[in-house]
Amino acid sequence: MNHDVISKFFKILKEALLAYAFDILGIVSGVIIAFQLNIFQLAPWTFSVYPAILSARGVVTGMMSGRLSTALNIGTIYPKFFGNTRLFSIVIEAIEVATFETSFVMGLLGAVFGGLFLGVVRGELLNILIVILGTMSFGIVISFITIIASFFSYKIGLDPDVTTYPMTSSVADIVITLAYIFVLNMFFLFGVIGKSIVLSLGIVFLIITVYFIVKNFREGEFIKTIRESFLALVFVAIIVNVTGLILGRVSEIVGTRKEIYTVYPALIDTVGDVGAVVGSLLTTKLALGSIQPTFASIRNHVVEILAAWLASMAMFVVYSFLGLMAQGNLPIFFRFTSLLLAVNGIAVAGVVVISYASAILTFKKRLDPDNFVIPIESSLADTLTSLSLFIVLVVF
Repeated sequence: MNHDVISKFFKILKEALLAYAFDILGIVSGVIIAFQLNIFQLAPWTFSVYPAILSARGVVTGMMSGRLSTALNIGTIYPKFFGNTRLFSIVIEAIEVATFETSFVMGLLGAVFGGLFLGVVRGELLNILIVILGTMSFGIVISFITIIASFFSYKIGLDPDVTTYPMTSSVADIVITLAYIFVLNMFFLFGVIGKSIVLSLGIVFLIITVYFIVKNFREGEFIKTIRESFLALVFVAIIVNVTGLILGRVSEIVGTRKEIYTVYPALIDTVGDVGAVVGSLLTTKLALGSIQPTFASIRNHVVEILAAWLASMAMFVVYSFLGLMAQGNLPIFFRFTSLLLAVNGIAVAGVVVISYASAILTFKKRLDPDNFVIPIESSLADTLTSLSLFIVLVVF
């Protein structure tokens, strides 16, 4: 292994660790959930919808971070809010429309899955859709965070392909978790006034979406982004609802073990971040023509994969310690760490393959990989992590 390869490995490892450090904030999301379990007792669908909320966030953050990081690296967008290129405003407004699009489809499918598999009565199906749209109306905050992170990374000399999504995903999870808890509390505990507020959030969200569509319907890049994001989100929405069903089974096994709930958001964040780093670095290579769009070219991407993976394993050990400390249960540290590292091994292996394959396949189909790779891999990361957790819990 020559000096350049070693330097590259440690550069990516260092930047990945720096970016993954933000996933520690996922523990905050887990603590919020652990201490708000009572609100999830009020309806059978509230817990199974949570992965859909997180994955809808993942689709939005993934699309925006993918588009911005590649555009910054190739010079089609500048790292500033004012006096930027026309592409910048088109991408931002297209992503906001895609946010509504994603929320609506996931809410619709969430209602269908709830009716089919969770025994949700017909009257509750509309409630699921309203709650998801009300929660995702806070997506504008997440978009703003993503833009700041990508610009900041680029300006201080970090690679936004490595840092943007990991830096924003955990912060975005806290925002969307707080938004979901707020919406559930308003919807269930504040009567007609609370329901009216949640419904109003969804209506404002719809009005903004319609405005952006009317403003940009002649823009080719805008239409391309919406069209391609719709293809991605239909696939993602199905996967997300499967994740909800798996998480329902996990919650049955976990019971009241709060340390599992505490680390869960951080686990899915980090697995998704590994796929994002691997995929985002690859999409930039594809855009620059420095790697061939073939599966055999993965040997030229091994350094990036290993660095991203090793950084994730280190973070899983940190999550084990913090999660147990938060619950006052440190004596089981080694057993719990072994469990989490087993989850890491299964989930990360799967998400790396998915991330690489989705980038190559979409590029070959002359689609923009940045509209697909992170949304698909982050949602499948949620499923893979939940499934891996289920398998490991059963085995342990």
